[in-house]
Amino acid sequence: MAEECAILGVMNWILDLFERMSAPEAAMWLLVENVVLFGVSVGFGHLLLLVFARQRVTEAPEPVEWQEIAWAAGCVLLNTAVTFAGWWMWRQGIIRIHREVGVRVVVDVAVLLVAMDLLMYVFHRLAHLPWIYPWVHSTHHHYDKPRPLNLFVLNPFEVLGFGALWLAVISVYSSTWMGMLIYLGLNLLFGTVGHLGVEPLPRGWMRLPVLRHLGTSTFHARHHQDGDVNFGFYSDVWDRMFRTLYRHYERTFGRMDRVRGEQDGVAFGSRLKAPDSR
Repeated sequence: MAEECAILGVMNWILDLFERMSAPEAAMWLLVENVVLFGVSVGFGHLLLLVFARQRVTEAPEPVEWQEIAWAAGCVLLNTAVTFAGWWMWRQGIIRIHREVGVRVVVDVAVLLVAMDLLMYVFHRLAHLPWIYPWVHSTHHHYDKPRPLNLFVLNPFEVLGFGALWLAVISVYSSTWMGMLIYLGLNLLFGTVGHLGVEPLPRGWMRLPVLRHLGTSTFHARHHQDGDVNFGFYSDVWDRMFRTLYRHYERTFGRMDRVRGEQDGVAFGSRLKAPDSR
């Protein structure tokens, strides 16, 4: 109980601190926050790569290109801009943050996960429309053998689009600060795991009720190999509902997918993309 009170006290102190900050001070600290989150994601992702190196679900990617680093740096800066916009909207009373804890936090996490999962599924499918894809999403799909860094390799339109979705949701739905923090932590975790290129979960995962529907490294790796399937982020629920789930997903979970290669007559990892996706 004492530890919980201490944590609550620290979080309330941080909220009060940010509420009193000037815009330049907030921008500086929010940049630091986003750089740290970038480091945590890439560092944790590479740790998982080392531990589960023998459980690849895609072929190993080529050496890192300077373009990847440039795109990722731009993404961190734009994420900071989105976070700053959220701070400003909070200061203006557009976004309201509740400080209570308890059952409300669990409800908030569930609402944010479901709402963002659906909205990002819709946004993701729209991003694959032929007249949108080259301008918005082809940058991310240039790298069809993902690594942790690729979570941040996004076109600016895509970064701002996802950021706008998030700001819209928390403007409409007033959440607790703890609910937001847990959601954002899960968002970073799912994004990192989805771009590993290895599967840290056991193959028996597909036999577990409920948990089997969560987004996995295998799930998102299949999307990088075939842009017509697996559009979800935190779950496969919407893909199942709208029939966009890769039909061999469960059968090939946790291993290199040879099924599609055998059917298409091409080696895994060499599936042709649209001409403008390279």
